[in-house]
Amino acid sequence: MTIHREGHRMLIWTLAMVIAVIYGANLYLSHLPWVSYTLMGASLVVFVTILQFFRNPSRAIEVGAKKIIAPADGKVVVIEEVEEPEYFHGKRKQVSIFMSPINVHINRSPIKGLVKYFKYHPGKYLVAWHPKASTENERTTMVLETECGQEVLVRQIAGALAKRIKWYVNENDRLDQGEEFGFIKFGSRVDLFLPLDAKVCVEMDQKSRGGQTVVAELA
Repeated sequence: MTIHREGHRMLIWTLAMVIAVIYGANLYLSHLPWVSYTLMGASLVVFVTILQFFRNPSRAIEVGAKKIIAPADGKVVVIEEVEEPEYFHGKRKQVSIFMSPINVHINRSPIKGLVKYFKYHPGKYLVAWHPKASTENERTTMVLETECGQEVLVRQIAGALAKRIKWYVNENDRLDQGEEFGFIKFGSRVDLFLPLDAKVCVEMDQKSRGGQTVVAELA
């Protein structure tokens, strides 16, 4: 396991804060040991929490030409047929995965394919499970086209705490299945929009592992 590059700067600043708190507590609060220990303990808890948030575990990626794998760790919060207004302008099956602050927040490509469409949208910061988060929050939209011409839309959505979406792809890039394409900080959501004839392989509230859980299978 390594630490994701998105966390390096924040961890340096957090570590500096922890050192400053410990130094100050020892210097100015030695006569109040319970206060000193409480401050030091709290600062260490904050550092460890941020450290685990940016963890980057090695994964054996599930590979299959017709398999749609989970783009993120988290919990399945939406499985429904919806109207997709940005790209498809028609009905699609939507599967959404909510990432809490304790999940790994790396986003992985659900299929192998060509980035046919990509767009960043500034927006609001509604809670990630809000019904309008998919269309009103800060988000990115990426459409991947398989070698067989099937298209899958992947949408990164910022939540109330997640106010920094990072992406590492452009239109006409090619992604391998399970390849990292982005990162969202501190709680968020990823939506998948699939063809109507795709077979969904997960259930509501099921936990997912990015790059490993098979979310659906293409016809």
